[in-house]
Amino acid sequence: MKFSGSTIINRDKSLVAELFINPDYLSEYQDGFQRKELVSGIAGEDGAVSNMYFDDSKRKMLLTETITKNNLPDSFEAFYHHKHMDNTMVCRFKDLGDGKTEYAYEFDYVAIRGFMPKLMFKLFPNMFGKQGEKWMLQFKAFVENYTS
Repeated sequence: MKFSGSTIINRDKSLVAELFINPDYLSEYQDGFQRKELVSGIAGEDGAVSNMYFDDSKRKMLLTETITKNNLPDSFEAFYHHKHMDNTMVCRFKDLGDGKTEYAYEFDYVAIRGFMPKLMFKLFPNMFGKQGEKWMLQFKAFVENYTS
């Protein structure tokens, strides 16, 4: 199942892309993000595999990210594996001029494993889409308020 969305960020595309790819800032807009550890490859480059650790008050989670195509500042594509699901992510950044950037994303859940995750996906499919939208809007707020 695919989910997509977009927003306008009131900052230059080069800064948007710079902040997007830097793992030091993930905790600023992804709830519960703890750390990202490179497993193989070169960080930020095509083929790089990293473990991403999350821990919020409800649960701990490990995602494995494989960068499939880093074409920043224009686009970024990755595959994410979790014990209960796999998804792809495509993010695109378009310079709109006047210091504005369109940020568009698309998530495609390609595998759901386990009875409860399948049930949740079937009963509450929008819950998965809302998470992507939430992180996109939190990223927008972070970038627009960023000071170096």
